[in-house]
Amino acid sequence: MGDVVTANLPAIDFGETASFYERLGFEVGFRDEGWMILSRGPLEIEFFPHPDLKPAGSWFSACVRVADVDGLHRAWSAAGLPDRGIPRLTAPQNEAFGFRMFALVDPNGSLLRCLSPLPGSGDE
Repeated sequence: MGDVVTANLPAIDFGETASFYERLGFEVGFRDEGWMILSRGPLEIEFFPHPDLKPAGSWFSACVRVADVDGLHRAWSAAGLPDRGIPRLTAPQNEAFGFRMFALVDPNGSLLRCLSPLPGSGDE
């Protein structure tokens, strides 16, 4: 395996968090009382318990950089998430900083910015 950095995000309840992410195609790779690792192919997110977290006040986030952000959005849209509130899934859009991006906010209030470089941005 090559070098990698993995997001570490809070989970109010591991069971609820795992169920939410399983709807997005993730699988539980590891879980005990103090840690949980979910993966969807090469995408991996690790969770720590944070039972007192208030989702609306969460400032936790991660960037998910993928080759095909529109394909990922289509796959995650099958979960039927709303585009407002917590959780939510926004529509992809081109950003001024050279990426196509959409956002996922999970039930814990964590923000995942999902991005692909736009052609000609120099980041492809």
